[in-house]
Amino acid sequence: MNDTTKILAAFGAGAVVGAIAGVLFAPDKGAETRIKITEQGKKLAGSIKDKIIAGTEKFNDLKEGLRQNFSEEVGEV
Repeated sequence: MNDTTKILAAFGAGAVVGAIAGVLFAPDKGAETRIKITEQGKKLAGSIKDKIIAGTEKFNDLKEGLRQNFSEEVGEV
């Protein structure tokens, strides 16, 4: 992991902890708090899923580019 990735991961983790703490300390009823936590969890899961998909696509593009460069240099693979 490079420094930028570590910083972004730390920022993301801090944001998640802050959001959870904000919901837990809000002056709502228990049922309302549970609903808010569920909604935030679904949003977070969707965000993570989108980032995984984007990362997978980027990795596949990189892999294909490397395969093409290797084929050009060495011959057909």
